[in-house]
Order: sequence, then C-alpha cells, then structure tokens
Amino acid sequence: MSTALNRLGALEAARKLQRRELTAVQLVRACFARIEQRENTIHAWTALQKQAALDHAEALGRSPLRGPLHGLPIGVKDLFDTVDLPTRYGSPIYERHHPGLDAAAVALCRHAGAIVIGKTVTTEFATYQAGPTRNPRNEAYTPGGSSSGSAAAVADDMVPFALGSQTAGSIIRPASYCGIVGYKPTFGAIPRAGVKSLAESLDTVGGFARSVPDVALFASVLMRDPRLLNLSYDAKPRIGMYRSLQWRHAQSETKEAFAQAAATLSRAGAHVEEVPLPPEHCMLVQLHADIMAFESSQSLAYERLEHAAQLSPKIQAILEAGAQISAEEHIKNLARAAESRARVDGWFDKYDVLLAPAASGEAPFADLGTGDPQFSRAWTLFGLPCLNLPFATGPQGLPVGLQLIGKRYDDHRTVAIAAWVHERLLAAREPDIGASDMWPRG
Repeated sequence: MSTALNRLGALEAARKLQRRELTAVQLVRACFARIEQRENTIHAWTALQKQAALDHAEALGRSPLRGPLHGLPIGVKDLFDTVDLPTRYGSPIYERHHPGLDAAAVALCRHAGAIVIGKTVTTEFATYQAGPTRNPRNEAYTPGGSSSGSAAAVADDMVPFALGSQTAGSIIRPASYCGIVGYKPTFGAIPRAGVKSLAESLDTVGGFARSVPDVALFASVLMRDPRLLNLSYDAKPRIGMYRSLQWRHAQSETKEAFAQAAATLSRAGAHVEEVPLPPEHCMLVQLHADIMAFESSQSLAYERLEHAAQLSPKIQAILEAGAQISAEEHIKNLARAAESRARVDGWFDKYDVLLAPAASGEAPFADLGTGDPQFSRAWTLFGLPCLNLPFATGPQGLPVGLQLIGKRYDDHRTVAIAAWVHERLLAAREPDIGASDMWPRG
C-alpha cells in the first residue's frame, strides 16, 4: 500500500488520517520517496525539510486531531514567508533570507494540521524569468509560471496540495499545462500577509490539487468558509462560453476542448450559450499589463533601485515600463478596470459561471519560457474566482484545460458548479478515469 500513498488525493488522504487508517508518518515518507525518485528530473523544490517533517508527523500521530488538514503534507511556493525554511522569492538578492514569521496562509494551514515539507520553485518575484522546474508530463516542456514548482510537485504526486499565487496567470496556466486543478479565489479571499507583493491590486493567493474536492478542502481552511466543503449541486447550471478577443491566439487543441465542453455540458442538461464579446475587452490584456507594471515598479522599488544588477533583463523591462507610467495614468487605468469589472459582474445575472480558455494550448518547450498569461489577465484584473479544469489532451499528449469563472464573493457556489462540470467533462472523455490518471508519469 505504501507505494501508492503519495498518489492519494488530499480529501481521500485527509479522511484516512482522520479515521486513523493512515498515519502522517506513512504519508510523509511516501511523498519523500517520490521526491527522491523524481526531483533530479523535475526540479520542483528550492528547499526540503525531511527530518523536521517526519518529526512533525510523529508528533501529530501522538496528538488529538488538529483540524481538517491533520497530517497532510503540503508544498509552499517560495514567494510565501516560512519561519523554518529559507524564502528567496526566486531571486539571488534573497539568497540568504530567512523570515522570522510564517505567511498568514502558511500559518492557517499549519494550525489546521498540515505539514510543510518544503518550498517550491517560483519564477523571479513571480514574473517571467523561468526557474529550473520541468513539466512532469514531459520534461522537455515548461510547467508554466510563476507557481512552477507547486504545480509540478502536485502533478507529479510529490504532495497532494501546494500553495500558489496569481498576479496574471500564475495558477491557472501552470495547472492547465500540468493537468491538475488550480484554484484562484476571489481577490482578497485568502490573506496575502507574508507573501512577497508584486502588484497590490492583483496579487491573489490560491493553490493546486488533483481534484476540485481537494482544492475545496484547503480553500475551506484558508478562507474560513465551511460552505466550500458542500459540493452538492442539483440545478442545471447556466454556462456562458467566453472565447475572449484573444481567441486568434488559441491553438487547435484549446478550440477543440472548448467545443467539446460546450457539447458535453449541453448534453448533460446545462444551459450553454456563447457570450458576445464586448469590443472594449480588446484592451483588457494591455490594461492589466500596465497596472501590473506600475504596481510592480512600486512594490519592488528596493530591488529596482538598490539591486538592479541582480535582476534579470525580463523583470528589468517590466519595472522600467512601470516606472514610465504616471500616477495619474495609473489611476485612470484603475478606473477603466473598475468600469469593465462592473459590466462583467452583471453577466452573472444571466450566467452562473463562464467557461473560457485557460491557456493558448499545450505547454511550450521549456527553453521558450513559461507561456503567455493572456487568457487569464482579464479575470485576474476583475478579481473573479477561477478554476482550471483539466480534461483534454493536445497533439503532443500534454494536458489541456479550460478555466471556469464565477461571480465575485460567490466562491462556494463557483466551486460546487466546477465539481459538477468537471465530473461530466471527465466522464465524457473516458469512463472510470480521473484527472490525475489521464497522462503518463515518470
């Protein structure tokens, strides 16, 4: 049994741990066995603490149940401060940085019984300079960014859950490339304290797991909302299919997945309708990029002004562009975003959720970078809850997903509908197969 323990989903493992059918030590050992087998290929981690994790697991085995995450091993993106592990933010500037406190999200996980086994690779300050991580489905390809290590570690069965963050497309895109569920909640729903800031009005904390129920378990803890644990949904959802004005950049596999989802969900009883594309949405990608650049140049002022030589050319270009945007123009950009957000909020009077591309297609080769976040920028700008739902495969045999978008502050219903949708998409693809079984492992 121990050889398969690392493949347990978070919810299944949590139930076994709660019933004492499984010990935290067994689960932690299984995860580290997988890491030792695969880390030299995947490079998902910046730091690991095996003995400390085992000691914590042994202590949990002797104690009453701590909470819903009792004994579950997790990975933490190296953008989150951790008191017991170095935090480098993907930059040589912080090579010797050891925070004195945990990020709020990490503290909430620990308090609920989770075991932090290590820090996962992030791109430089959660932007575009790729780290060493490779896609577990095929190591020649990128896992996406910026939450590269978190997505890869979950997809490769190293941990059942990992924390991530999104400022542009840093949860949804890696989840799509790696074939797992990624969840970016409503902006601000999970505390950002202790997470290195990139863009104050965009940064959002979320995470990765191998199913919608798995991410719901962690979200219920991080958002202090037990409604997320109730995934029953008996209605027939009203689904708006939103191609976006970036549709010309979508590859054939994404277009096929989009059409397949519309047909499958319509047959399942959902009311499926194409969403007209507002012409004003042509400017949303650039609007998000400008807001992100301005706020990044402010948030990373110390690094930009005092350590420019240690920044990559990619992030230097972003910060320099942001420094050229005036405060007056930034305020106008925020107002434009708010106007568009208000109009999109009105869509949810007609639709329960939207379905849209998660990425242009399969993961690109690793040497081409971490991919383009263009299909996520608008939803991050609007602060809407989003989940990547993997169910299709592209011409290279790599995962393809779509993102489901819900109404702001309606996360519990969005997640419940996501579970309904994902179950039917997987069932239509191939009976008796789960998302984590769809692609080969090393």
